[in-house]
Amino acid sequence: QLDPFYASIILFVGRAWDAITDPMVGFFISKTSWTRFGRLMPWIIFSTPFAVISYFLIWFVPDISRGQVMWYLVFYCIFQTLVTCFHVPYSALTMFISREQSERDSATAYRMTVEVLGTVLGTAIQGQIVGKVVTPCIESPLFIGKTNSSVAMEELNMTHDTGSLTDTRNAYMIAAGVIGGLYILCAVILSVGVREKRESSELQSDEPVSFFQGLKLVMNHGAYIKLIAGFLFTSLAFMLLEGNFALFCTYTLGFRNEFQNILLAIMLSATLTIPLWQWFLTRFGKKTAVYVGMSSAIPFLIMVVVLDSNLIITYIVAVAAGISVAAAFLLPWSMLPDVIDDFKLQHPNSHGHEAIFFSFYVFFTKFTSGVSLGISTLSLDFAGYQTRGCSQPSEVNFTLKMLVSAVPVALILLGLLLFKLYPIDEEKRRKNKKALQDLR
Repeated sequence: QLDPFYASIILFVGRAWDAITDPMVGFFISKTSWTRFGRLMPWIIFSTPFAVISYFLIWFVPDISRGQVMWYLVFYCIFQTLVTCFHVPYSALTMFISREQSERDSATAYRMTVEVLGTVLGTAIQGQIVGKVVTPCIESPLFIGKTNSSVAMEELNMTHDTGSLTDTRNAYMIAAGVIGGLYILCAVILSVGVREKRESSELQSDEPVSFFQGLKLVMNHGAYIKLIAGFLFTSLAFMLLEGNFALFCTYTLGFRNEFQNILLAIMLSATLTIPLWQWFLTRFGKKTAVYVGMSSAIPFLIMVVVLDSNLIITYIVAVAAGISVAAAFLLPWSMLPDVIDDFKLQHPNSHGHEAIFFSFYVFFTKFTSGVSLGISTLSLDFAGYQTRGCSQPSEVNFTLKMLVSAVPVALILLGLLLFKLYPIDEEKRRKNKKALQDLR
């Protein structure tokens, strides 16, 4: 029951801190020496238990009145740092389990499939446990809310309730404990089942490179900047869609009792179609997959706001959006190793920057999430959005239509235009592969 202003401050400071830690962790990983566990795996192993503890403490309500803001701020920043210590090496691990592009692409497809499945599982677990203590909507808001996807789902299900606040607190802590247990289980499976290949790992630099020197090398690589720029806009489009679709279904379309199933349809569609996109990019190339995958959502995004409210059409749009979301999940991580290979050819004497490439992509992903949250919050607040209200003003309905249709369509088109500048096509990939084999 923090004041919304302080909750916003915690989120803002946490994201700002996260922006600092992403590239810093990537740099420190690049300087890590080889151990019997590898170079990346120790970061994953030793960050996991502390990440789980800090995650649980985020949901714990301390019996203090004046120190709650500092409590949540500290543990939120600690959790963000520890997740970065897990996610950056976990993402970069793709580069160090094989030299073959096809094997790395396959590993990326498996990884993203399981990540999306994990998102579905985590959402379902939290929703089912917390949902047991909720009640229907209210006619007037108690506080100004936030509108990213997970918070939006919470807001629409939570209520000031006649039930016990203690029950709600306990439900959140139980959910945090279950999700924390899954976190540990997944980390154990990863550490036991995956091994870095020392002979193919060139993570440590041959000559000392400072953080800013490494940063300059990475950020001056044209292919990387063009890839990041293109996906920055397309990712923002899908984050806006994901973050506001629950509110759009509830208030604009009137499907209050169906929105959880609609969101589940999006995520299940994404999970099931990632293997399809892996086949497609292998058969037709990655740039073609980008154009087809991203643009395929556009007609459905237009359809959902132009046609009258219809549950069947909404489910069709949800499935179609999930197919494009799958492409948005898979393709950046599949194309990033190609950029790193291209960098190695242009800088054959400079090794050990892979983790920096991955850490900055993680940073830009989180940056996009923050921008999406800010755009949604400010737009809906300006339109007069009432948190957890049973109905909303017409201005809010219009704003939601813009946030799930017009704005994402414009961002997708802009991102696709930027991808025209991306220089690594299939012919370039084959040439790079042969050149790297000759170097080795």
